[in-house]
Amino acid sequence: MRKRIAVYPGTFDPITNGHISIISRALKIFDQVTVAILNNPKKVPLFSMEERLAMIKQVVHSMPNVEMDSYDGLLVDYVISKNANIILRGLRAMSDFEYEFQMALMNRKLNRDVQSVFLMTDYKWFYISSTIIKEAASLNGDVSGLVPPVVCRRLKEKYGFSS
Repeated sequence: MRKRIAVYPGTFDPITNGHISIISRALKIFDQVTVAILNNPKKVPLFSMEERLAMIKQVVHSMPNVEMDSYDGLLVDYVISKNANIILRGLRAMSDFEYEFQMALMNRKLNRDVQSVFLMTDYKWFYISSTIIKEAASLNGDVSGLVPPVVCRRLKEKYGFSS
């Protein structure tokens, strides 16, 4: 029987408790989850690729069967290169659904063997996103409880606030 591997792509700039919730719930469905950071030259992330990979590694270190990676190019090609056939995506609101639905259809057009699976976020993370977290943190807002402690500390360092 083929191992059920899900690829969870994103920028994870930074990883939030909502992302962690999706990963932990996905581990109840899939044998392995690969958290894959897209190297997107169109975006200028707050954290470097190395910093994001390091934070994710610290956060998921106790979760069995989670690996971290980065990729360039088409997601469906990356998924196949990982011997997987599942793209895992989290959904918060209807606006997420519309965008994700379009992406899922395009990915299906590019490779019919790759399936998209969506998990709804837990209600307590419904309103957060990496963008909102960064905005609040940049103004010295308290984002503890919304991101893992290591991420909270790194955000304070990035924006020049003492811990």
